[in-house]
Amino acid sequence: MGNVLNKLGSVSQSMRGRKRKREDESAYESGDGSDLLDKSLQTPKRKKLVSTAKYIYQALFKEERNSDITVHALGKQWHLHKVYLSQSPYFASMFNGSWREADEDYVHIEIIDPKITIESLYSVFGSLYMDEVVLEPKVIVSTLATATLFQLDSLIDRCAEVMVETTNAETAVLYYEAACEYGVKMVKQSTFGWLLVNLLSFYHRAPKWLRLVSFELMEQLVSSADLYVVQTEFTVYTLLRYWMALKLFPDESATDGVEHPKERYFAERTSSVPFLSTPEGAPYERVFRVLRLHNLLNHHVDIRVLRQDNIIPIEWLHKPLMQQWTNVLTIDQSLDKPIVCEDRVFLESCIRCGRILNENVLHKWRWTGFHFGLDLLLSSDTRSLRIRRHHRTENERLLSLRVARQFLVRVSLASLNELRQIKHQQTTPILSISLEKNEETQLVVFDRELTFPLLVSVNMMLVAPPEEVIVASEKATECKEKEPTASLASERSPNQSVEASSSNGSVESLDGGSASNRMLANES
Repeated sequence: MGNVLNKLGSVSQSMRGRKRKREDESAYESGDGSDLLDKSLQTPKRKKLVSTAKYIYQALFKEERNSDITVHALGKQWHLHKVYLSQSPYFASMFNGSWREADEDYVHIEIIDPKITIESLYSVFGSLYMDEVVLEPKVIVSTLATATLFQLDSLIDRCAEVMVETTNAETAVLYYEAACEYGVKMVKQSTFGWLLVNLLSFYHRAPKWLRLVSFELMEQLVSSADLYVVQTEFTVYTLLRYWMALKLFPDESATDGVEHPKERYFAERTSSVPFLSTPEGAPYERVFRVLRLHNLLNHHVDIRVLRQDNIIPIEWLHKPLMQQWTNVLTIDQSLDKPIVCEDRVFLESCIRCGRILNENVLHKWRWTGFHFGLDLLLSSDTRSLRIRRHHRTENERLLSLRVARQFLVRVSLASLNELRQIKHQQTTPILSISLEKNEETQLVVFDRELTFPLLVSVNMMLVAPPEEVIVASEKATECKEKEPTASLASERSPNQSVEASSSNGSVESLDGGSASNRMLANES
């Protein structure tokens, strides 16, 4: 009997133990952590009611309910609300100051900017009633003009973002002019950079867009050291000749990639007066003045074309010709000095060359023209760009006999997206290089972000600049320091010296001269 009672007690205790365990588990599973429950219930949850902004836009702006101000512009009336319009400093000062409109319910706005339209006014007024805005790239300039009138900085910034994102061949010049007019620095810099890369690589034979480039903009582009020149400096001259023909004969139809029907007009003129010296050509003088004339005289075909066109007065060429001939004689007597100059002088005087590498394969080329006894060969493999001082006695060209020749060089590389915007750009500092005969050195290792087709721009200074150029640059620098102004040009680092590495690898002869009206670079 005692054993039975003991067993029953044991079973009862076991059942109570399991019951407590189940209760504990149940309490845990049911969230008996009341502290956690209370905390979750007491923490506010912020959720956006999408319908609120839409209701305000629909009821107050589109349906014009409870309007307390009528705005009249471009022949149309908007029944709006002062509390929303006051987000604009333009209206805030009007309603809260001592102006007559502060106590009236009607405002007439005289719109003198032709870029502002009824549609852009509707879009900008509507944006004051919403927390987002839909911006159409096709009318973005009108929206920017309207936002600028009403001093809506946030909307101006959104317009600038859209303009940067949609810069292409059709919009680049339009956006640049708008950015200048309305003071949008980000768009001005972006579009100017786009044009520097695409002026010669794309616009050169795209008359529809090239003719839109203004005199002032063309002058700035042609004078820039950051201009991506395709092949040689002489292509800049041919571009200006083509652009001038488009401006002079706007009614003449021009086809992309084809010579303009009136481009030969200059060479076929019977007058002996240079075109820029005529009343018709005078407006273009300022643009042709920024050509680097001393870099246009390196090939006999180029000189012949300049004389046949008779665009540039021969007097303009006297000084650069004398400068070039003096350099030739100095080098021939081995009296040339090491090239040491400020970066500003280099950028203003260097010769600009370039080419497009369409495929990621081995490329070898030289740029045509006389380079003061230096036959420079460039080669690009899949990930780097190298330069070689080619010196073979069997070549029928004038070569410097100096054991080592020094020069300055800067390389810029750019990959573009489908809108021809810069995806990635890489620029070296200004390098000082000394090469012995048949010696080779590496100029740059490509960034991994660069893709093909790849635009290559090379700036070189092969002879020391004249003393007068250095003095003039120093004076300009002093004036600039006294009166600082904003500049689009990026700061450059001092010249860096690079030790050239020798190479015994054979290089194919890439001889070849210019064809009529300019031969492109010779390719192996």
